[in-house]
Amino acid sequence: MRTLISALALSVMVSCTGDAQQSAQTDQDVTTPMPRTDGLVLTSEAFADSGMIPIAFTCDSIDISPPLRWSGVPDSAVSLALIMDDPDAPRQTWVHWVIYNIPPDTGGFDAHVPADSVLSNGAKQGMSDFRQLGYGGPCPPSGTHRYVFKLYALDTMLGLGAWATKQELLDAMEGHVIASGQLVGLYARRK
Repeated sequence: MRTLISALALSVMVSCTGDAQQSAQTDQDVTTPMPRTDGLVLTSEAFADSGMIPIAFTCDSIDISPPLRWSGVPDSAVSLALIMDDPDAPRQTWVHWVIYNIPPDTGGFDAHVPADSVLSNGAKQGMSDFRQLGYGGPCPPSGTHRYVFKLYALDTMLGLGAWATKQELLDAMEGHVIASGQLVGLYARRK
């Protein structure tokens, strides 16, 4: 009898585990895919991955872009693109920065990238959801939000003019991403 009860208990446990794995797989299938990380590493000396973004880089202070560094750019990369957005915004993902046609040998940006349509290295900046050119820092209405910096290595230069939107950039990059990486920063406004 004990053997039968043990066998039934084991059967139920295996069945539940299988259901949980299937449910987790289903949940994964419906989420937006994150960029591949094929050796492309994005970092900042201002904050660690999943760390708090310092106030200087937010709307609560001077609102300048943070310093960013990257490594692992494939030799075949022709250009890079960077998107920063807030997936925790109340109505939709909020776009904070769009920049593209970055030379692959750049290695990163120092803090305070100017809000110019075309930078001195030829990179072009797009429009954020603040309806402005260049970087717009974290400014969450409440709670702690995640700010995701996504860097893409592309096998082409993009034929986009300055002021492109995130969606226009994503459309232009389709089929051209050869590697990607991301850095996540957190921010909550002080009360």
